[in-house]
Amino acid sequence: MALTHDDDFLYLQIADRFTSQIHQQLLKTGEKLPSVRALSQEQGISISTAYKAYVQLEIKGLIEARPKSGYYVRYTPARSFDPAKTEKQAKETDKLSLDEMIAMVYRHFSSDSIIKLSRAAPALSLLPQAKLNKSMMEAIRQSANSCINYEEVQGNENLRKHIARLSFNWGGNILPDDVVTTQGCMEALVFCLKAVTKPGDLVAIESPTYFGIFTTVQSLGLCILEIPTDPIDGPDLNSLERSITEQKIKACLFVPTFSNPLGYCMTNEKKKKLVELLAKHEVPLIEDDIYGEMYFGKTRPRTCKSYDKQGLVLLCSSISKSLAPGYRVGWCIPGKFKAQFINLKLMHTLSSATPTQAAIGHFFETGRYDLHMRKLRKALHTQSLRYTQAVVEYFPDDIKVSRPQGGYVLWIELNKKIDAFKLYERAIVYSISISPGQIFSTDSRFTNFIRISFGLPYNDEIDKSLKTLGRLISEF
Repeated sequence: MALTHDDDFLYLQIADRFTSQIHQQLLKTGEKLPSVRALSQEQGISISTAYKAYVQLEIKGLIEARPKSGYYVRYTPARSFDPAKTEKQAKETDKLSLDEMIAMVYRHFSSDSIIKLSRAAPALSLLPQAKLNKSMMEAIRQSANSCINYEEVQGNENLRKHIARLSFNWGGNILPDDVVTTQGCMEALVFCLKAVTKPGDLVAIESPTYFGIFTTVQSLGLCILEIPTDPIDGPDLNSLERSITEQKIKACLFVPTFSNPLGYCMTNEKKKKLVELLAKHEVPLIEDDIYGEMYFGKTRPRTCKSYDKQGLVLLCSSISKSLAPGYRVGWCIPGKFKAQFINLKLMHTLSSATPTQAAIGHFFETGRYDLHMRKLRKALHTQSLRYTQAVVEYFPDDIKVSRPQGGYVLWIELNKKIDAFKLYERAIVYSISISPGQIFSTDSRFTNFIRISFGLPYNDEIDKSLKTLGRLISEF
């Protein structure tokens, strides 16, 4: 029986739907498709129409037939190279806004097929998953209500006690009552900004800085002043002082210890000078200390908070980069702004999640945190050296690379002719994700810089990726 026009249209329509699912990786390489008979029954079509749909997909190279087994997906979109498509994308992304660039870089975070050199976080293999599970179960068992009740507004008392004890390492003299817990560090930063500013106020930040900082500041209706920042010494305090006298800066938000993306750590002398400068003009300092525990030296760097005598420094941190990103356990030591901070927490979240706070408090109490951090610091230090060695070996001779003494990232300056975002587009074709310099400032500067994270343990796959990246840079 000859196929009618409707039958012909139907098999192409079904083939197109499969094609779309394969390109979107809803159907992944190696997955088995329904049999011809099953497809016929599911879609209410004839067996010949179902067969023709699969033949069409075979012709395109999207699936393959295996004898006595059935049809399987064979196409891997993440590793394909379509020059025409890449050229078209390059033309389109010339017009992308900063927000669109950021969204494009971070849309691949959930894909297992991408080598994520763009993510400034530890590999899950470096985190103590089994011991965290034990602490969670033990914390729930010890709780009178199995952690299903609201936590007190300031946060789990045991957790705050151990955060206060940790402050001894960075030169602090903190009591549990000085600490307020949050859902991660970003929430702490938001509450701090709301506590010390109002919409329209001017906030000074580093340049370059983590895009999450300036997008958060802007989302609150605040204006931004970018302070020039050196990859070794940190923010230019002379420039900051001039700006304070010439403009009405209401607050500063800095990452003084192992900044992202530069990786610098301000000296103790400079941290003290910064605190004294801001205290002189009564300008609050919001100190993002999320990377402070990831140090490679013998001792933990001091914080700006340790030099604070007037309560003007609001220190924010979390365990997201050191222990359990998904637990969303953060905290703030808000100084003289504690009442405003707690009021904001009451209005926005009421209290933090009870089970995760109790689990982390228990993890600290058992001494597991100190042991874990010693292992993590050692691993990160080794990885930073391996990554740096590979960058120097595989990248062109005219590049410059930072030498951080902690944290997760390398900041790399490329030849001025290279557009970092176009490099990102070429690298993603090879399933390699990097962070282009444009996303670290409000006006998309740093066009010939990239940020690479060394959070993933170094292996053959990482080595191959860095070698490929070096080749792509050379091709520019």
